[in-house]
Amino acid sequence: MKNKLSNIKKAIKYLNKNQCIGIPTETVYGLAANAYSSIATAKIFKLKKRPQKNPLIVHYYDLKLLKKDCEVNNHFLKLYRKYSPGPISYILKLKQDSLISKNVTNKKSTLAVRFPNHPITRNLLKKLDYPLAAPSANISTKISPVSKKDVQDEFGKKISLILDGGSSKIGVESTIINLINKPQILRLGGIPKKEINRYLKLNIRFNNRSKIKSPGQGKTHYSPYIKLRLNIKNANKNEAFILIKKRKKISKNYFYLSKKNNLKEAAKNLYKTLRKIKKKNFKSIAVEGIPNKGFGEVINDRLKKASYFK
Repeated sequence: MKNKLSNIKKAIKYLNKNQCIGIPTETVYGLAANAYSSIATAKIFKLKKRPQKNPLIVHYYDLKLLKKDCEVNNHFLKLYRKYSPGPISYILKLKQDSLISKNVTNKKSTLAVRFPNHPITRNLLKKLDYPLAAPSANISTKISPVSKKDVQDEFGKKISLILDGGSSKIGVESTIINLINKPQILRLGGIPKKEINRYLKLNIRFNNRSKIKSPGQGKTHYSPYIKLRLNIKNANKNEAFILIKKRKKISKNYFYLSKKNNLKEAAKNLYKTLRKIKKKNFKSIAVEGIPNKGFGEVINDRLKKASYFK
């Protein structure tokens, strides 16, 4: 515990100096910096090679600081009480006197916010007097990181500190819901769409064709930059084959997200598996058909974006 507290102190020291650090969350690891600082947030874009038009999610400890930056509404408060802290992000109206850097929002009047549920990052946020802009800690469009080692693989010594919080429990990014006017889901993620609809008693749709209002809306994302074929029954001879239910045949080319068709487990293992395949230098990946429901819908969304590259 003492070592973890000393790391938190180091993290605060770097963040106060407008540096970027790696932080663990229950979804994926984030590349974090002071969301009020244009100097610090500019470094996020530079490190990630991220297009400036792509806004950042800002992480808060609780409502106290958020209310200084954003206008809250009834849908938000209801979802916050149910799911936060947790794997859901909300798009809210930004207050005119907010201190959030314009880098974060791409000069828009809205802000994507989240309350992460990892104890280390919550402890860090509680001790800060500013929120953290923290997109996934990877080079833009590439595979998201789910461990400290993944972040090291991405950035090496380019960032000063990575807080080690073990493997991310959920392993895919947060669900993003736009709560300006009529609610819309802009990114599928850690809380399935059906569950949100059931709770709110609404029929909120997934809209991935709107102008970029949040992370994860670009065509290419989460990609190992390897040819990727979806809904395949049998892979080619030298192709990595991603599976979600156990097969009788044993092959070194088989990579299981789950052996029991468990979609939540499969989602957790998705990015880790894509990284493993990339390190083994496969030139092509086949993926067996994954049911398009619950976390299966999230996996299919990620794989579709991962396969779209030129």
